Amino acid sequence: MSERPQPLKAVNRLFEGKEPWQIVTMTASSVLALVWAHSLYNGKEAVTTRLRKEFFRWLRQVPFVRRKIEKKMAEINRDFKADVTKRLAGVTIRRTLPEKGLSAEEVAEEIRNHLSLGTYDWKSGSLSGAVYHVSEEIAAVACAAYSQTAYTNPLHADVFPGVNKMEAEVVRMAANLFHGDEDCCGTVTTGGTESIMMACKAFRDLAYSKGISNPQMVLPSTAHSAFDKAAQYLGLAVVVVKVNQETMTVDVDDVRRAIGRRTCLIVGSAPNFPYGTMDDINALSDLALECDVPLHVDACLGGFVAAFMPDAGHPVPVFDFRLPGVASMSADTHKYGFAPKGTSVVLYRKPEYRHCQYTVTTEWPGGVYGSPTVNGSRAGGLIAACWATMVFVGRSRYVTMADEILTVTKYIEAELRKIPGIFIFGKPATTVVAWGSRQFDIFKMAELLHKKGWSLNALQFPSGIHICVTHAHTQAGVAERFVADVREVADTCLRTNSGPVQGKMAIYGVAQEISDRSLVSDITKYFIDSMYYLPKPEDKV
Repeated sequence: MSERPQPLKAVNRLFEGKEPWQIVTMTASSVLALVWAHSLYNGKEAVTTRLRKEFFRWLRQVPFVRRKIEKKMAEINRDFKADVTKRLAGVTIRRTLPEKGLSAEEVAEEIRNHLSLGTYDWKSGSLSGAVYHVSEEIAAVACAAYSQTAYTNPLHADVFPGVNKMEAEVVRMAANLFHGDEDCCGTVTTGGTESIMMACKAFRDLAYSKGISNPQMVLPSTAHSAFDKAAQYLGLAVVVVKVNQETMTVDVDDVRRAIGRRTCLIVGSAPNFPYGTMDDINALSDLALECDVPLHVDACLGGFVAAFMPDAGHPVPVFDFRLPGVASMSADTHKYGFAPKGTSVVLYRKPEYRHCQYTVTTEWPGGVYGSPTVNGSRAGGLIAACWATMVFVGRSRYVTMADEILTVTKYIEAELRKIPGIFIFGKPATTVVAWGSRQFDIFKMAELLHKKGWSLNALQFPSGIHICVTHAHTQAGVAERFVADVREVADTCLRTNSGPVQGKMAIYGVAQEISDRSLVSDITKYFIDSMYYLPKPEDKV
């Protein structure tokens, strides 16, 4: 008789002399430990992240800590509501329907009043991003198209086939801009976030079809937060890869090390939102092919500028479907496509990927139901307004406007590099210029620029601010005024200790120092709550 294998001998020795209940207990405990270890390894968050969250969750249960947090949160919530009360002082607050409807003139007047409530003159070029052109000519064409189609719904293809045609043409025009072939396809969405979510949904379902039960995405830390939103909605795991602190682009070797058997998608930005730098899409494409994983290129912010840069005389690295590893792209028509807010495109190299984006219900009593995007009913007016904008502007004017925007961007970048006390993050690829300081609190600079009428974007990890240059900034004197104000404020910050940062910018600074990120999340939720807050008559300004 053959001798027992060594592992079996070891097991027998382990259980030798044990009572049956002890054997059962040890076996059950071992199985539970293995299940726990497996769940820990396959969780949607890294082990260290989950342990840190669990520690802070426990800490917040300590009575003294809980009372202190609740007191501070109540104070923050009151401050947010007080800001709204101050902003809406003297404005009619409507909590119920008017007994008799307002006249058309009264409605128009109230809308004009509502648009004047903001702090910034958004038509003058004082905003970073947000409003991408101020051409009354383009706006008139888009609004006329919307007014004709406001009540259409492309879900009903038999009723509104013309709206479906316009959507198909928007997709095809965008695919051609990004050098997609005849198989390249996509859909119009309501914005960059939905475009990104649709791509994540498509490649999650593609991973499911390949037997990957718990897919994960590999993202640069600078990838848009819409990917994290998609992960939360779609139950995806995320692996975040840090970027090089000099170039502010992702290290491709680090991405390679992060790819595993569960990877359903890797991401590159062209450019990223915080710093305006462009990841090495060419190298990521090669990696995608080597590892047989899809690569999504997020060109939501600058795609409709980058597409025209070569013709406008501004070089840009290849970032689109000319690279064989690029499986999908997202680009916002409501940014540098100059369409009204509420449209974007998500594009795929082949129809198989787009099929994974769709949702189809076959057993519903209401009939077989299929929809291409998150929405069922969709705003045909927005699609028509986007189509009208694109065909009205046309390629040559897009090229001209891109050149005007990029010329101003390069002027601002060059002038900011000359200002003592600040430095530029990386190499701006399209229209975003980001800067920081090693000599003073950069959020103090943002606060002082805010007082001069500039609305800029605050950045964290590391601290910085950026301006996203739009066609509104090409108006006469805007760029020069901006540079002069930055130079003056930088000089003030270098010469004086002008006190602590106040308001929203103070929150950005403090938020980075809070180890328990769930507290930052709670503060953000209170801020979002305040957007829906209507002051009561008894509220004091």
